[in-house]
Amino acid sequence: MKVAVLDINGKDTGRKADLSKDVFAIEPNNHAVYLDVKQYLANQRQGTHKSKERGEISGSTRKIKKQKGTGTARAGSIKSGIFKGGGRMFGPRPRNYSIKLNKNLKRLARKSALSIKAGEKSITVLEDFNFDAPKTKNFTAVLKALELENKKTLFVLGGSNNNVYLSSRNLKTSEVITASELSTYKILNANQVVLLEGALEGIETNLSK
Repeated sequence: MKVAVLDINGKDTGRKADLSKDVFAIEPNNHAVYLDVKQYLANQRQGTHKSKERGEISGSTRKIKKQKGTGTARAGSIKSGIFKGGGRMFGPRPRNYSIKLNKNLKRLARKSALSIKAGEKSITVLEDFNFDAPKTKNFTAVLKALELENKKTLFVLGGSNNNVYLSSRNLKTSEVITASELSTYKILNANQVVLLEGALEGIETNLSK
């Protein structure tokens, strides 16, 4: 699968990147994608929510009225959840929302997501670049040259590049990650995935295992 390699000015360099069919052209497994996205979102939850129950509320435990003859329901304590200021019934408790998935399924999900994007022509291959200093306007210029300034974009670098990362951090519609941080959710959440040449080998090596 051949894709033209562009420079940061949006011009064709005349070179072609060969994208592996085993990674970018498989039959997508929608259920694997669903499970991996579900795990990613679940793992973002802290699970620290908590409300006080009747046993944790400060208040009198005196029986507030006699058992019978009032014409209303029996009540034993002002701390009951049916009264104002009482404990919450069946309230949230701290819990762990994380989900475990095996490596092969997660690998299949990422390959499926990349194949979906490749099928939609939503993958751009860009030659490796760097900035002399972290400046947002430099990164914005790259987006404008690629005609991506109004799209949600994901840039995937071959390795850590602090200047490029810091240049993109103020932009809400763009995210810069390394190949090792690639996830199914981030791929699908972007309108356009921009792969730097240096990231291709790492992606294909990790997902072809």
